[in-house]
Amino acid sequence: MKNARLSLDSARVVGSVDDRLFGSFLEHLGRAVYTGIHEPGHPAADAQGFRKDVLALVRELGVPVVRYPGGNFVSGYDWRDGIGPVEKRPRRLEQAWTSVEPNRVGIDEFADWCRKAGTAPMLAVNLGTLGPDEARQEVEYCNHPGGTAWSDLRRANGHPDPHGVKLWCLGNEMDGPWQIGHKTAEEYGRIACETAKTMKWADPSIELVACGSSGRGMATFPDWERIVLEHTYEHVDYISLHTYYGNPKGDVGAFLAESVGMERFIREVGAACDFVKAKKRGTKDVKLSFDEWNVWFHSGEQDRKLERWQEAPPLLEDVYDMTDALVVGTMLNALLRNADRVKVACLAQLVNVIAPIMTRAGGPSWRQTTFWPFALASRYGRGTSLGLALDGPTYDATNHADVPWLDVSAVRDDATGAVSVFAVNRSLDEGIELALDLRGLALADGTPIERTELRSDDLSAVNDEAHPDRVAPATLPSERLDGGRATVRLAPASWNLLRIGGTGEKG
Repeated sequence: MKNARLSLDSARVVGSVDDRLFGSFLEHLGRAVYTGIHEPGHPAADAQGFRKDVLALVRELGVPVVRYPGGNFVSGYDWRDGIGPVEKRPRRLEQAWTSVEPNRVGIDEFADWCRKAGTAPMLAVNLGTLGPDEARQEVEYCNHPGGTAWSDLRRANGHPDPHGVKLWCLGNEMDGPWQIGHKTAEEYGRIACETAKTMKWADPSIELVACGSSGRGMATFPDWERIVLEHTYEHVDYISLHTYYGNPKGDVGAFLAESVGMERFIREVGAACDFVKAKKRGTKDVKLSFDEWNVWFHSGEQDRKLERWQEAPPLLEDVYDMTDALVVGTMLNALLRNADRVKVACLAQLVNVIAPIMTRAGGPSWRQTTFWPFALASRYGRGTSLGLALDGPTYDATNHADVPWLDVSAVRDDATGAVSVFAVNRSLDEGIELALDLRGLALADGTPIERTELRSDDLSAVNDEAHPDRVAPATLPSERLDGGRATVRLAPASWNLLRIGGTGEKG
C-alpha cells in the first residue's frame, strides 16, 4: 500500500472552470454522423432521422458544446453543399477520409440536433479550399436575423430564427501536410487574420479560435503559435491544441503517464500566447481551446483494410478498455488543473469514431469505458478548480520522469460549496492510502465523503453490444470528516470520485 497526502484550501484557487471544458466533437468521418447521430428508419429515429437513444446518451454525457463539421473534413468542405432541399444536395468525393459525403446532414440539421441534445454548436470554417468570403457568408447565414440574402435563405430553408453560433474555429490543423490547403504559418496567419476580421464584422458577438500546431511533436511547434498570433492577436480569443495518445507497444506505465506531456503542452502554448501579448504591448490573454484530445490507437490495422470511397465506412472505431478509461481520467485532470487557461476542450469524438458512445446500424447504442470518467467529471467538475498540495510517491516511466502514482484534480461547486476530487491511481498492483486534510475548506465534522469508483480486475475489459455494462462505476461506502481530516483507500488501477459535502446530486 502506497501513501499520499492531499491538502485543499478554499483560498488556494486555480481558476473558474468554463462549462465548455467538457465539450466534444462530431466530424463527417466514418459513422459519426450517418448511423451515429442520424439514421432515418432506425426504430429510435425521430421525424428528422436523429437517433433518440443516442441523444439520450449525449445528454447523459453532459457536453455543453460540440465542434463540427471537422477536423480534416472541413478543409475540403463547402458548407453550402449542406443546405437546402436534401434531395438536391450533391454527393462529393471526400478526400480527407477517402469517403463519399452525401450531405444529408448540414448546418441546419446540426443546429436542430444541438437543440435536441441540449448542447451548442462550435462551427469550423474552411480555410483550406475556401476563405474569408465564404466564412462571412456562413456567419450571416447562421446568425443574422433576416433581411439579407444569406439570412433570408436560412429562413427559406425552414429556420426563421438565427442559429446563434457563438464559437467558431478558423480552419483545422493548417500546419499539417495531410491537410487540404496546407499552409505555412505566415500564409495561415494572414488568411486567419482577414477571415477573423470579416466574421466579426458580420457578428461582433462571436468568439474565434485560431489554429495552433497540430501537435506538440510537429516541427512547426512552437514557432507556429508565435507567428500565427502575431498576425491574429487583435482578432482571436483562443488558440487550439490537439493531442492523441496511444499504447501500441503495451507499455502501460508510459501510457498512464502521457498526460504529463499534455500538461507541459498546455504550459508551452500559454507561454507563446504571453510572449505575443508582451510583444504587442497587449492587454488581453489569449485563452486555450484544447479542441481535440483523446486516446486513439486501437483501430489502425482494421482501417487499413477498408476500401476507398464508401459512404460512412467504419473508420477509427476504437474499442476502449479499462486502461484507456484511466488515461482519459488523467487527461481530464490535466484540463481541470489548468482551467485558468484552458477554457474550451473537445473530446474527439462523440459517437462511433474514437468515441465514448457506440452504435450498431439498425441496432442499439452503448457506453464505452471512457464514457464514465467524462460523464462524471462533466457532472461534478464544474465550478472553481482548486490548487493542490499533494505529497506522494512517483515513478520514472520511459517517456516521463517523476510521474505521480496518484493523479488528482479538485473542483468546488460554487453553488453548494461541495468539493469533488477526481483521483486516478496509476499503480497496477498497489492501492494508495490517501490522507485528506480539508481543514482549509471549513467543512463541518461528520461531513460525508461519497465515493464512486471505476475499475476492473481485467485492464483489457471493454463494453460492447453484448456486455454494455461490463465496466461501470460502483458506489463505495462513504467516509466522514473528523476534525477536517479523513483517510480513503484507492484501489490499484482505479478512477475515483470523492464527493465531499455532496448529496449525490449536483447543486
